[in-house]
Amino acid sequence: MSAPAPAEKTEELLFERDGALGLITLNRPQARNALTFAMYERLAELCRAPEDLGVKVLVITGAGEKAFAAGTDIAQFRGFTTDQHALDYEDKIDAVLGAVETCPLPTIAAIAGACTGGGAAIAAACDLRIATADLKFGFPIARTLGNCLSVANLARLSALLGAGRTREIIFTSRLVRAEEALAAGLVSEILDDHAALMARARNLAETLAEQAPLTLRATKEGLRRLAQNDVEDRDLIVSCYTSADFREGLEAFLAKRKPDWQGR
Repeated sequence: MSAPAPAEKTEELLFERDGALGLITLNRPQARNALTFAMYERLAELCRAPEDLGVKVLVITGAGEKAFAAGTDIAQFRGFTTDQHALDYEDKIDAVLGAVETCPLPTIAAIAGACTGGGAAIAAACDLRIATADLKFGFPIARTLGNCLSVANLARLSALLGAGRTREIIFTSRLVRAEEALAAGLVSEILDDHAALMARARNLAETLAEQAPLTLRATKEGLRRLAQNDVEDRDLIVSCYTSADFREGLEAFLAKRKPDWQGR
C-alpha cells in the first residue's frame, strides 16, 4: 500500500488512511483502551459514513500490545442513578454496535491481548477477527459490575458463538483464550505477536479491497438479517444482479481480465 496519510486525531481515537485501508485505533493504552462515550460516538461516526473516508476496508485495533479494549471506562457509570440512565446507555451502545455491524465497508478487528466488555462487543460486530496468541475475550460482568447485556447484544454473540457458549462464558465470567477462540470460529487466525497481527491485518485488508464490494455488502447484510430471523433477500439479490459491477464482472471474466469494481 501507499505511504500512510497523516493520522486524524480525536483525543482518544485515531483514524489513519493507508491506501485502501482505514485504520481506526482505540487510543487509551494507559487505560487498556477502555472506551469513553466520546470514543464510542466517534467510532460510530466513522462506520456510518465510510464513503467520506476514501477507503475500501476498515481495520479496528487498540493502541499498544496489551489490549484491544477493556470495556467501557468505569468512570462513565458514576453518574448512573435512574432507570433512564441505564436504558439510555444500552440504547447508545446498541446504536454504536449497529453502526459497526451495518457499516457498508468490510471491517476487521485486529485484537491483541484483552478484549472484554464493550471491546469484545465491538470485535464481535466486525466482519472478521484476527488475534494474537495472548487473546483474552469475554464479558466478566457477573464478577465485576453486575450489569447485563442487551438482548440485541446477546443476539449478536449467540449468532457468533452459539447460545450455550454465550451463556456459559457470561455465567462463569471466564475469558476465552486463543485456541478456543480459533476452534469456535470467534477468530479466523492467531498470530504470534502484535507486529505479525498488524501485518496480517493490512494483508487481509488488501485482499478484501480487491473483492466485489456489492457482494461483500450483500453478504454481510444477509447474515445480519439471518441472525434476526429475517429472510428477506430480494433487494440484496436485485442490487447485485442489476449493478454495473455485475456487468463488469461478467465482461471481465469473458475477456479473462481483472474486473474494475466501482461499488455500484
